[in-house]
Amino acid sequence: MQRKPLVNNLIRAREVRLIDDTGKQLGVLILEKALQIARERGFDLIQVTEKLNPPVCKIMDYGKYLYHLKKKEKLAKHHTGGELKGIRLTFGISEHDLETRVKQAEKFLKKGNRIRIEMNLRGRQKALRGFAGEKIKKFLETLEKSIPIKIERELKKQPRGLTMIVSKK
Repeated sequence: MQRKPLVNNLIRAREVRLIDDTGKQLGVLILEKALQIARERGFDLIQVTEKLNPPVCKIMDYGKYLYHLKKKEKLAKHHTGGELKGIRLTFGISEHDLETRVKQAEKFLKKGNRIRIEMNLRGRQKALRGFAGEKIKKFLETLEKSIPIKIERELKKQPRGLTMIVSKK
């Protein structure tokens, strides 16, 4: 969560642009006058933005404002593609295990998450990166039969193996 907004006596500006509890602009006022108006109406004075000069302040309930900020943040997280989930494949993965991983990847993609496909290589397996790449491509082909996917990051060589990131189209 972003840092908490300044409220009531924590506001440091001399003048503020005031918006009342109905959303009507009351203009630029001295901070003391704005605080007095907020107290008379039974609300808090909350600094909405400090980037402007004078900063914009709203008269409203502080708890309600924090609740709306949290809700807005959670909603924004939903629309950015969710979390990054990992699917780990092995060099000698069997057909059945590959299908199991495909089903798990489908679940993640249907929920709106992105997936990182990883294949760790050890010892002499590192010399056979081409074979490992083919296994990952086979995984993607099987996955694409059920869900259309978009490759966000191409197959990339890492010190311990290969990775790539895909999401739902």
